[in-house]
Amino acid sequence: MVKQSSRFDYYKSRQVPELRVLQASLSDFSYDRHAHEEYAFGVTLSGRQDFFSGGEFHRSPPGNVIQFNPEQVHDGHPGDDTTLGYVMIYVPAAQLEASFADAAGCPRAARFHGSETLLADPELRHAILELAGLMIHRQGTRIDQEHALHRMATRLVQRAGKFQPGGKVSRPDALLLRAKEYVLAHLEADLSLDDISQAAHLSKYHFLRLFRQQFGITPHQYVLSCRVNAARSALEAGEAPNEVALRYGFTDLSHFNRRFKRIYGKTPHQYQRSVT
Repeated sequence: MVKQSSRFDYYKSRQVPELRVLQASLSDFSYDRHAHEEYAFGVTLSGRQDFFSGGEFHRSPPGNVIQFNPEQVHDGHPGDDTTLGYVMIYVPAAQLEASFADAAGCPRAARFHGSETLLADPELRHAILELAGLMIHRQGTRIDQEHALHRMATRLVQRAGKFQPGGKVSRPDALLLRAKEYVLAHLEADLSLDDISQAAHLSKYHFLRLFRQQFGITPHQYVLSCRVNAARSALEAGEAPNEVALRYGFTDLSHFNRRFKRIYGKTPHQYQRSVT
């Protein structure tokens, strides 16, 4: 049996241009020792991924997560005779600072460094693969990709035992209400956390923290909820489900169906037939 040659496919996010993902297949290649300026989050998909980092030799079987801090030296190569397949996402530190600080409840945690290089964590793996899939297939909106990043950062802080859930805010904050008004006025735009926090005149860290404390959901969940509600009104007005899906930022009709059904118990088409 002839081995496949190694393959390296890089993709840049259209929604968050600072993000890159590598989809790799290695059979006859070994990386020299090197380090990246960014955080790197990977998942071994097939074969075994062997590498040296942090004074230790690591072996990553399929399903394991690999996490490198910025400037963390490592190498890498297939660990057996099978082809090694994996994905690796490269994230500049600035993209994670607010999420790390929010999860830890402390601005000083913005420069969080993980102490674990090899992790068996299904929740973190799912978030990494979700983000990699959105980037590779050019799907989702900017806030969808930012939400996956936020989930990754939060899970790492939880694993480090530094997670600080937000408490309750006693009264609605005028700045947060301004953020909600901005979201409602821009549901058809490709919203980002920066856009919404700037509308509220808050730093991204304080915005994430206060929004979750005040409303009990993340900004991403709120945007999705508002988009589904707006889509429902459009369906009731007789607009075609596929046109509604595209207008409100859903990847395709299948994505719209899943999100809509989780809230209303019916697909958009079923709902439209029942009310019109």
